[in-house]
Amino acid sequence: MTPEQIIFIIVAVVTLTAALSVVTSRNLIHSALWLILALFGVAIFYVLLDAGFFAVIQVIIYIGAIAILFIFAAMLTRRVMQDSDPQTNSTWWLGALIAGLLFAGLALVLTNWPGLSTPASQLAGDSEKIRQLGLALVSPDHYVLPFELASILLVAGMIGAIYVAGEKKR
Repeated sequence: MTPEQIIFIIVAVVTLTAALSVVTSRNLIHSALWLILALFGVAIFYVLLDAGFFAVIQVIIYIGAIAILFIFAAMLTRRVMQDSDPQTNSTWWLGALIAGLLFAGLALVLTNWPGLSTPASQLAGDSEKIRQLGLALVSPDHYVLPFELASILLVAGMIGAIYVAGEKKR
């Protein structure tokens, strides 16, 4: 086993554990912190694939902005952070069945994919595609408008959280 494979296995276990903890934790703030760890694990996967641009974007956008915004919004709403309601409902088995079928389908597709045994350094390859993506993200003709709209949506969400958390005058 190569060191890259060992690192991958360790990061995969930590990331999957963190992702599972996000949905099973009863404390909202703890869930947000587990989410940050899971997103950081995904950034490490990007580094293993020699996709440094995506790793940095993962850390800056998802961990630095969205997860922190989620924590601030949860703290500003002043809700009870401990949920005492049951975390399952009567149709939990349907969700588990769908998740199992999805996992089996993904496993089938991945076992038949020839790139599964290809080293990550050979998969990363063409840096021209990353350059084109970078240009598309800042080009007025491509994706700059959706990014600006997403930032307005995040600001509106933060203003809404501050409004909900604010003291009501009587």
